[in-house]
Formats: sequence, C-alpha cells, structure tokens
Amino acid sequence: MPSLATIDDPPMGRGNSNDSLRRHNLSVILELVHRNRGLSRSQLTRQTGLNRSTIAALVAELVSLGLAIEGEPDSASRVGRPSPMVRPDPSTVGIAVNPEIDAVTIGVVGLGGTVVERVRYPVDHPPTVGEAVDIAAAGIATLRADLDPRYRIRGVGVAVPGLVRTGDGLVRLAPHLGWHDEPFAELLAAATGMSVVVANDAHLGSRAESIFGAARDIRDLIYLNGGASGIGGGIVSGGQPLGGTAGYAGELGHTLVTSAGVACHCGASGCLETEVRREHLLALVGLANADGHELEIALSTSTDPAVSTEVRRQLDFLGVALRNAINMLNPRLIVLGGFLASLYAVDPGHLDALLASQPLAASRESVTVLRTRLGSDLLLVGAAELVFESLIADPASAGPPVRR
Repeated sequence: MPSLATIDDPPMGRGNSNDSLRRHNLSVILELVHRNRGLSRSQLTRQTGLNRSTIAALVAELVSLGLAIEGEPDSASRVGRPSPMVRPDPSTVGIAVNPEIDAVTIGVVGLGGTVVERVRYPVDHPPTVGEAVDIAAAGIATLRADLDPRYRIRGVGVAVPGLVRTGDGLVRLAPHLGWHDEPFAELLAAATGMSVVVANDAHLGSRAESIFGAARDIRDLIYLNGGASGIGGGIVSGGQPLGGTAGYAGELGHTLVTSAGVACHCGASGCLETEVRREHLLALVGLANADGHELEIALSTSTDPAVSTEVRRQLDFLGVALRNAINMLNPRLIVLGGFLASLYAVDPGHLDALLASQPLAASRESVTVLRTRLGSDLLLVGAAELVFESLIADPASAGPPVRR
C-alpha cells in the first residue's frame, strides 16, 4: 500500500501542492477499500490517521468517480453510532484473459476482485498467437455487447503461462503454447482498441492470493500453480513481488528434482514439471480433461493402487522442489493452486511429512502449506489487478462515470 501523505507533511520539492497530496491520499483510500472489499469510514479514519471530515471528502470524491459506493453501516457487534460502509464500486471492471493450451478463458472482474462473468473457449490444439488474439478479441466483443450498460471497462489484463518481459509485456517464451518473442499485448490492443497489459500467470496468481486469498497479510510466500501448461511459481518477499531483472523470477517448475529424469523443453532434464504432470493423473483416473474439483474427486475416490502410487511419486518430487525453495527463500507460507492443490488434498500428510523433515530445521519450522482460496477465479482476479493497478495509483484519472 502506498504511504499516506497529509497536508501537514513538509514540502517535497517543486510541484508539491494540496492537490497532489489529495490525489495521493485518494489513492491510499481506494487501495484500502479495494483490498479489503470494503471498510467503514471509522476504520478508514483509524487506518490512515486522517480526520473524519477529510475521509468523508475523499470518499465522496471516489463515489463521484464511480470507484466506491457507500452503504448501510455494519452495526453488528459495534458500540456507539454505526459508521457507513465504503465498498469498491463493482461497476468499474477489467477484462481478464488467460490463454492456455486447451482453452482461452475470458472474464469480467470488478473492483474488489469480484468475478462478474466468465467464458471459457475450448480449443483442440495449443493456439498460435494469432488464434489466441482472434479468440480473445471475439470473446471480448461478445462480453462488451452483452454487458450491462452500467459497467465501465478500464482495460484488459492477460495472464500468460510463460516468460513475460516486464518492460513491454513481450512474451519471450511460452513453451507449451509454442510462442517465442510474441507481442501479444500489442496485437490484442490493436484487435480490440483497448489498453492491454500482460504478465506471467503464476506471478499474477501470487498477487491475487496475497491480496484476496490465503496469503492475505503474509509478507513472505511462495505460490506454485499446476496447470495444463505445466508448473509456474510466484514469490513475494518482504511484502514485495520478486520478479528479477526482467520479470522472469519464480520459474520453480524448472527446479531440478531428479538427475535421472526425462528431457524438458527448457533444454535441461529432470525438471519438476516433467515429473509432476496433470495428464499422468488424468490418464490414471480415465479422464480426458477435468477441472481441479473433478480431478480431486476422481483421485480421492479411486481404489486403484496405481493411482495412490503415482500421487505419492509426484508428491515426492514436489517435496524436493519445495525443500529447495524453503531453504533458499525462507517463506512463511506456501500456497498450492491448480492441480497441485488437488494433488496435495489427496494425501496432505505425505507432503507435510516431507517438508517437516527435509528442509533445514530453522527454515522449515515456520512454514505452512495451504491450498489457494480463490480457486478457478485466481488467474482472472490476478489479471484484472494489472488493469486496476494504474487506476488505484491515480483514481482521478477515471473521470466521472459515463454510462453506455
């Protein structure tokens, strides 16, 4: 969260003014409301240190910009005069896109991380960049046409299963999709006429989970996601996302877990994502495709010894990767998403036992492993955060609502 500025702060140099301080404080209030999905005016007063009249004026401005709404006070368990609740206005939305090897998923997400609409467009082969752009553009056009006129779309955020350069959103490598140095953001912007921001899917998953999910208020965490395109990771260290020089950090799917492993598309062998694979689990339970919930039920109810053997084999390799990550990064929390969450749910004790014994004792003593709380909404919520980021930084840029 940005630091709070007040009128009493000393001048910060040329250009400083009451207006710039007001804009900064407006950003702070919107971020608090967005991240908490609503706070009372009294809570905003306590958390910011601003007086009640200033909070009232800032909230009124956010309401006039169509970014917040005021509702009935939450009087439960409260003593004294109830304070009006300030919530993010869900009519301000971002479009979220997630291209994968088996589908392109498009969603509408409101401020506060609420998924309003979701459409999944299955494909029978990994889509080329051009095909993914065409599917996404057509899907966005359909959503825009069907969306209630009260919604205001702020832009498009894209979660890509691959290496995405931070500076310009160039997809350097999405190996399972077969993309190399593809300007996906530029192409989709041209096709839709909307602003488009692209980032790695696992990085966005860790962001969404740390804002709205299991990792709220956790400053050091590892998020590991298993999907159709393999395994990706996101890292938050000291409360900040760890991206590396160009945004490629967190590729835990390419951690070496066995020297006797098979070749990986990355050029190495024995990577985590070559040994821990969704398709192996699907094949064992006789499913051609399934979401995480269906796969989890199938794995949990199977009486086939081959299924339990494969689950433990994959958990063993996941344990090796997490042991290395715990020793290196000293996280407080590990969040598992996608099919990794299903894998863990089938035999949590096995992975817990591995992580209780294999990492360095000092590093492992404070680690907790949890499943993602956002489930299938995770990547859509994370992609929408790309859209909301600039809006929260400068709420006044929204301008007054203009209904379609």
